[in-house]
Amino acid sequence: MRSSLAPGVWFLRTFSRDSWFRGFILVLTFFIYTCYHMSRKPISVVKSRLHQNCSELINPMNDSHSLNDTTWCDWAPFDKNNYKELLGAVDNAFLVAYAIGMFISGIFGERLPLRYYLSAGMLLSGLFTSLFGLGYFWNIHVLWYFVLVQICNGLVQTTGWPSVVTCVGNWFGKGKRGLIMGIWNSHTSVGNILGSLIAGVWVNEHWGLSFVVPGIITAAMGVLTFLFLIEYPEDVDCAAPQHHASDGLEENPDSPEDLGNGPCTNKESSLESAGRCSKEPRAEPAAISFLGALRIPGVVEFSLCLLFAKLVSYTFLYWLPLYIFNVAHFSAKQAGDLSTLFDVGGIMGGIMAGLISDHTNGRATTCCVMLILAAPMMFLYNNIGQNGITNSIVMLIICGALVNGPYALITTAVSADLGTHESLKGNAKALSTVTAIMDGTGSIGAALGPLLAGLISPTGWNNVFYMLISADVLACLLLCRLVYKEILAWKSSLNRDRGYKEI
Repeated sequence: MRSSLAPGVWFLRTFSRDSWFRGFILVLTFFIYTCYHMSRKPISVVKSRLHQNCSELINPMNDSHSLNDTTWCDWAPFDKNNYKELLGAVDNAFLVAYAIGMFISGIFGERLPLRYYLSAGMLLSGLFTSLFGLGYFWNIHVLWYFVLVQICNGLVQTTGWPSVVTCVGNWFGKGKRGLIMGIWNSHTSVGNILGSLIAGVWVNEHWGLSFVVPGIITAAMGVLTFLFLIEYPEDVDCAAPQHHASDGLEENPDSPEDLGNGPCTNKESSLESAGRCSKEPRAEPAAISFLGALRIPGVVEFSLCLLFAKLVSYTFLYWLPLYIFNVAHFSAKQAGDLSTLFDVGGIMGGIMAGLISDHTNGRATTCCVMLILAAPMMFLYNNIGQNGITNSIVMLIICGALVNGPYALITTAVSADLGTHESLKGNAKALSTVTAIMDGTGSIGAALGPLLAGLISPTGWNNVFYMLISADVLACLLLCRLVYKEILAWKSSLNRDRGYKEI
């Protein structure tokens, strides 16, 4: 039976419906990963409360500590002189577990329904984040408790990134992927900002609530994820996206279906037939192996680059509030609030990197240029960034943009590009594994950065920044081969354009 709708009206309605669902998935996954990052951030704000200069505070009259005790207000076991190493161990417990778990998570992500996988991960993440804060109310003063909670939290948080990138990759084609994912990836910085602000509300009074409140919000978002997440466009009869140029007619231009002679032509134009045709039985592609994912061109280079880029980013994530607290002598709340400017810059950098890389079709070159600019900017921030509040604000935003721009681009658009690479012949099953490999490798750097910062900072903050600059330079060098290939591609394209004009 022929539909009563004119073809143009039917197309507009279908297009509008597809766009609405795509927008909904983009917003939902944005909030999902915002919650993941929001639950990671409080530890960096609370650090300055776990160990501070108690001599500047008034000792309560009924306190049993002596007047000469400068650690009476600290939280044991972080009240000793080696507190930086202990705080670094807590950070590293989370990050090492996250790095190890990430390589496994992508395999599960390809074989389990994303809705169940993400929902369970968010509920458990909310639980373990809250358990860290409950250590305050339960008066727990043993290091192993905080380390164990962080290990468990690191493992369950690996459910997030491969799943949300895979879900977005399922819904969006290559078109303006860099810009769309650059805007979407601001969830990382928005989560960091919210985590800092929420933690800052209670850090000076009941710091346990700095973890409990984000934990409850994350768990609640897990329930919403279970109720509303849609994994594939086909599940709601929406059109699947085109992932690369070799899709569609180019693969088999003479196929009967493409020429209008198959069962899904305009002989039946109703919505029912469109939904039925979009779900026709087809061979399910096999999940790609770990080694198979490594053979995709560019995966190894971008993964190693991300290792060093994420080392820099996560060192700022975990140590920037304490650096501002110690060097600029702000209060714990003020240091936490000021550190959010780094993430504001990160939002700008991610969008800028996506926009430029879409326009130039040069993902590696965009990353390389931003990394080159980030190195001297970090040096300047350490040397003159604390000379006045204006200097600090401007340089934090610029550093955030240049440091987080490449990190954001690699973990989103580059991961999606490589996970749907044309060499896979349309098998998008690789997306979760590729994303997990890249973010897992990056997470090794994320674990090393805060650990090295904890070990190096007692020798002076200058040495920490030299370590960050060195990592930034190494990240840039690892992209040289890919940058060279992109330059050759641009040169070839320019020569073709010139030849066409001459003819």
